[in-house]
Amino acid sequence: MATTSVPTFYLYGEPQRAVDHGFVHAESLDHRNRPNEWLIHPHAHADLSQIFVIEQGSGRMVAEDRRFACEAPALVLVPAKAVHGFLWNPDVSGSVLTLSNDMLAELYRADPALRQVFQSPCTLALSAEDTALASGATQWLIRELSWTAPGHRAAIQAQLLSILVIALRRLQQQDHIAEPPTAADRLVARLRERIEARFRLREPAADHAAALGVSLTTLRSATARAAGLPPMALLDERALLEAKRALLYSSQGVAEIAYALGFTDPAYFSRFFARRTGMSPRIFRERRGMVQATESRVEQT
Repeated sequence: MATTSVPTFYLYGEPQRAVDHGFVHAESLDHRNRPNEWLIHPHAHADLSQIFVIEQGSGRMVAEDRRFACEAPALVLVPAKAVHGFLWNPDVSGSVLTLSNDMLAELYRADPALRQVFQSPCTLALSAEDTALASGATQWLIRELSWTAPGHRAAIQAQLLSILVIALRRLQQQDHIAEPPTAADRLVARLRERIEARFRLREPAADHAAALGVSLTTLRSATARAAGLPPMALLDERALLEAKRALLYSSQGVAEIAYALGFTDPAYFSRFFARRTGMSPRIFRERRGMVQATESRVEQT
């Protein structure tokens, strides 16, 4: 059961449908943003991640409950399923690349460290050299996607890999990521995948450990080393994210949100939310609503 009214699109404005195997799309920022007057409302893509190559101009991104400045030159990374929206200034120029999950899986085989690129939405400042490389790779990619020639798929993957490597190195320089993944990291990644599919069931940690084929002790040790948290805290993190989405982007009541997230007692859910955010669900919704209303008035002036 979904807990938000955030639309899920194929590409922005297009109805959700099955993603073709190896799907890659590239277009200029003008293509979809100018007709929408540079305002892209919060939405998500179920199976598609995106890279925005910002060559000139600026804008702002809202991603989940955070806001980011997007100042050229920069890369903007948006993983699949993340709720995000944009307000661009009309002087912005650049491109947006959209990749299917299975295409990313193929690219990750070239270097597993690339998996760290799409951990969470972020913006990455680029040097002049990186900007030239990313822009060149993007233009080559756009050309390759418009025709079929010998080495077509290899050329597409080569350009995508070059952009992902730029992102990985900028992330490393900005201390967003750590060392290459360990066995604990890989086990926690599998746990997060399972939590993503089942977090509304509120299953105990022992059930997750059994499904992953490890002991509860092993799972606890892995999450402590890789995430600094016990397994159930990772489940709570995911539930909290979904609760924030529902409070920010839907009109559902607190009790309705609680039940949709697998909580049998709305009062317990409210205490759960308050312990982790410092405010009740109602206050969180009211305060974020005031911030959004203020930003909307500023945008209209």
